Amino acid sequence: MNIGDAAKATGMSVKMIRYYESIDLIQPHGRTDKGYRIYKDSDVHVLRFIRQARSLAFPIEHVRQLLALSRDEDRASSDVKAVALKHIAELNAQIAELTSMRDSLDQLAQQCAGDSRSSCAILQGIQRIEADNVRPVDSETDTFIHDRRPMG
Repeated sequence: MNIGDAAKATGMSVKMIRYYESIDLIQPHGRTDKGYRIYKDSDVHVLRFIRQARSLAFPIEHVRQLLALSRDEDRASSDVKAVALKHIAELNAQIAELTSMRDSLDQLAQQCAGDSRSSCAILQGIQRIEADNVRPVDSETDTFIHDRRPMG
């Protein structure tokens, strides 16, 4: 099948499949005389696996590990579980960070009168955050961690 058929069969876009090819998560089984990619049913199975893992927010490197483990018939299930547990810990850290951000913003929103005056506790609170309290943690996703010191 061609890339369009593979996209329809997996619910992915052609662009996403090409991206996964560019980072070597999947490779087509060759090309036609006109240069079109050729995919087999096994490729569709791998693409669906990737889509499902990504829907669980596994980062690409974890997806790569899971794919390698799925292909290794001598793997121990503990190896797969270790990848999942690491991801759960990362999700818990993200949840804690998002909860902290939500709580900080909620506190600012409660302090804002929300009336016709120009004074706004939300803008004042954001302006109080020092630049060194924000640091990037993942350049691939541009996710930032914010220092949650009490605003004062």
